[in-house]
Amino acid sequence: MQIAGTVALVTGANGGLGKYFVEALRSQGAAKIYAGARNPDALADVVAADPSRIIAIPLDITDEQSVKQAALTCQDVTLLINNAGVGFNQGLIAASDLSHARMEIEVNYFGTLMMCRAFAPVLKQNGGGAIVNMVSMVARVNLPFNGSYSASKAAVLSLTQGVRAELAAQNTLAIAVMPATIDIGMGKTYPDPKVSPEEVVRDALQAVVDGIEEVYPGEQAKQLDAQLLQDPKAVEKFVATMLPVS
Repeated sequence: MQIAGTVALVTGANGGLGKYFVEALRSQGAAKIYAGARNPDALADVVAADPSRIIAIPLDITDEQSVKQAALTCQDVTLLINNAGVGFNQGLIAASDLSHARMEIEVNYFGTLMMCRAFAPVLKQNGGGAIVNMVSMVARVNLPFNGSYSASKAAVLSLTQGVRAELAAQNTLAIAVMPATIDIGMGKTYPDPKVSPEEVVRDALQAVVDGIEEVYPGEQAKQLDAQLLQDPKAVEKFVATMLPVS
């Protein structure tokens, strides 16, 4: 599948990696880019880069009616990029209550699942296409000071595998993108090494072109992947020292 000529929808397009995805899709020749956000007014700068190709749509991925309306509006989508997500840097036990953990599951897991369900028939009618799910390396090993976020991303990884299996017959590729620390947002406070948002987006879109099911942008993610294959328990024990601040 080529990026040039595709019709893409990016969730969470108003912040984080979303703006980078929109710009990369534009520069690589996407025919149309739907930029989704709960408040479309927040997308004014994004749309201004190319109003003829970038279309802002209201989209709250935790609201079933909002997701269904997006699917009705965007019937020509061939590439769905599930980028929207939340994280609160909280431990599983250390957190004062479960409100943030519930929100992480609601947005990261259920929101992504609703988008996949709503757009699966759209992609099918358009020849199959692809779904790109922004996951994380913490889906494969829990980072205790961000424990509930890690758990939500583990659910997204499992979701991606299940969606991949169910949609294979309709020729829809489901891709899990698993960077480690991205030099953006809350990642800026994390220690090096980090991967640039541009590299994450570039590798994610290249995975679409190459038909790769799992991609690990950046040096840190590739090293962790290799270490997890070699000695997963050692990686778990090392990361277990990164505890929440009490």
